[in-house]
Amino acid sequence: GYIRPGKSGPDGVVKVAKFVEKPDAKTAEKLIGEDGCLWNAGIFCFRASWLIDEVRKIHPTVVEAVNRSVREGTADLGAFIPSDAFEAAEAISFDHGFMEHTDAAVVVPANFSWSDVGDWNAVWAASEKDKDGVASRGDVVNVRSKNTLVHATHRMVCTVGVSNIAVIETPDAVLVISLDEAQGVKELVKHLESQHRPEALEHLRSYRPWGWYQTMDLGERFRVKRICVKPGAKLSLQKHHHRSEHWTLVRGTAEITIGNEVRRLHENESVYIPQGAIHRLSNPGKIPVELVEVQTGCYLEEDDIERIEDDFGRVEPLVQPYQIAAE
Repeated sequence: GYIRPGKSGPDGVVKVAKFVEKPDAKTAEKLIGEDGCLWNAGIFCFRASWLIDEVRKIHPTVVEAVNRSVREGTADLGAFIPSDAFEAAEAISFDHGFMEHTDAAVVVPANFSWSDVGDWNAVWAASEKDKDGVASRGDVVNVRSKNTLVHATHRMVCTVGVSNIAVIETPDAVLVISLDEAQGVKELVKHLESQHRPEALEHLRSYRPWGWYQTMDLGERFRVKRICVKPGAKLSLQKHHHRSEHWTLVRGTAEITIGNEVRRLHENESVYIPQGAIHRLSNPGKIPVELVEVQTGCYLEEDDIERIEDDFGRVEPLVQPYQIAAE
């Protein structure tokens, strides 16, 4: 974005005459050529109360949606989770939604180098490189590659004779992209979303109030998970309609509930959870519990969970206590 400065005030503060967000190339050239036109670094300073009052003048429905979302929000994993009311807030950037409309903005001109490191090309430019312009992190082997970024987190990554690309390896996916097309990641994410690919929104490791789980392998009619339960925490009392589970404990001591039976499970012991059985896993010990879970069945997604009791308020309202006895 660009800022056309207006009247100067004290201490180098200048009134903003006009704010132009992401203009086309022709307009940008014109703005750059005008004396005194500033480039917007996107660094803002304001009192929160002032901003709320100013935004309310321009987008009152957005402020109301956010206020309601805060009132009805919850806490999870130490973070604030807004309520569904947040969906009613218009999806608009701060620049387009506010800066282009307010008449209260001022700017302080400054001369310094700046990069928001907003894509992999910028990461490459800011990274330390070898004599061939290759920047690497992790277990990386490069042979005759030039001007390349390789980022490896969980396995060895090798390149031979490539140039001007980024290779980003993570547990979730591997990205190979031309550095000239680094902004194309946005297009890629939209494509993944259009295909309803979970990778667009979710990591392989999912965090929960009680700990985390991570999918290690997935195939037709089976899924293998690694599960970690924090000391003193427990999963919901639940059952599955389409799958059975086999748990093998690899660390700690777990308390297992299956139907009316409660037992302790120790390291290198396992237990079978039949399809439809009410069950729960808890950690009564002082160290994290880790186990390997093997799921088998015709449907293995996370929405095949009927919660009956839960410490975190996730019980479906239609589930009644008598179902436990009936089961």
